[in-house]
Amino acid sequence: MGNFLNRMNDGMRRFLTGRYGTDNLSQFILGVGLVLIVVNIFAKSVIIEVLILAAIGWSWFRLLSRNYAKRAAENTWFLEKTNGIRRFFRIQKSRIADSKDYRHFSCPNCRQEIRVPKGKGHIRITCPKCRHQFEKTV
Repeated sequence: MGNFLNRMNDGMRRFLTGRYGTDNLSQFILGVGLVLIVVNIFAKSVIIEVLILAAIGWSWFRLLSRNYAKRAAENTWFLEKTNGIRRFFRIQKSRIADSKDYRHFSCPNCRQEIRVPKGKGHIRITCPKCRHQFEKTV
């Protein structure tokens, strides 16, 4: 049995050698397909089923493609178009992680986000961007 599994593993490795693999765009497309599967549980639509198959097929096509340049260009385009959204969620994630030790304030003058340690009481904050000073309780 072990010999059979080793041969299968080697065959799969040879098949996948030179393939593009997964990237951010493929993961996004697959995620959209999974969301559509959940929506289709409640909606029961043939159109949604076709969209699910298209999303999963497109994701597998990208995964198994040997055209590295084309897939990389598509992924770069996707990353450029979604940079603002991804940055927003990355900032929110770091704010949640920091929420135990820090408070976040916006400068009333320039709207710069400022992180201040908790437990300091009533303090004067100087904005690092515009040098405006304001007072807050932390």
